[in-house]
Amino acid sequence: MNRFFIEKISVSDKFIILNDTAQLHHLRDVLRVRPGQEVAVFDRSGNEYAAAVVEIGSGGAKLEIKEKRPPNDLGIQITVACAIPKKPKMDDIIDKLTQLGVACIIPLQTERVIVKLDKQKKLLRFQRWEKIAVSAVKQSQRSKFVLIKPVTDFKDVIANVQDFDLKLIPTLETERETLKNIFNQTARQFKKIMVLIGPEGDFTPREISLAKAAGFLPVTLGKQVLRVDTAAVAVVSFIKLNAQD
Repeated sequence: MNRFFIEKISVSDKFIILNDTAQLHHLRDVLRVRPGQEVAVFDRSGNEYAAAVVEIGSGGAKLEIKEKRPPNDLGIQITVACAIPKKPKMDDIIDKLTQLGVACIIPLQTERVIVKLDKQKKLLRFQRWEKIAVSAVKQSQRSKFVLIKPVTDFKDVIANVQDFDLKLIPTLETERETLKNIFNQTARQFKKIMVLIGPEGDFTPREISLAKAAGFLPVTLGKQVLRVDTAAVAVVSFIKLNAQD
């Protein structure tokens, strides 16, 4: 069933209006949906409903909510704080991590991040990343919306990690464990996991020290030195395969 994003759907809503220009074009001109056909609609809070198209006009489509759909619960909640790479790679990271089911993505400003964004550029990037996430949520059939946070400094991220029961920092420095050992050595079922992904050139020794003091476990991703986008996808993929409920 084709899925469409509505910012907020209230439990009291019987009818909703889809008036986003791009989505309306997709529904009307690409899919050629007609009145009477059913679609799925979901919102930022993770609510999802089956809805019937009542009418379609140039300014929007009126949909009648039929029934609430059961949530597609992904079990563990993974947050990835990822250093902003050069070029448009962060777009791909947002897309792929959303498809993989992470709960939250934090674009990370570290000491060695080369990309420097002013206030306006941060806002424009954030808006673009949210659009990419919406598209990826629809494509991957997710129920829960991924939270994209604004660009955040390293020290501010690690100052707010008390709620996570596993915190990982892949790095090329210091003594490290393998991901396999971490998940094999404990029978504990992790519910909330945070991963820090560093920039090209890795985290600085100071950042690694601060992360360890905040409870992060240094891990290795193998002998190869991975690019930022590859490392982010590799870590989340491993966790999804090895830490499910």
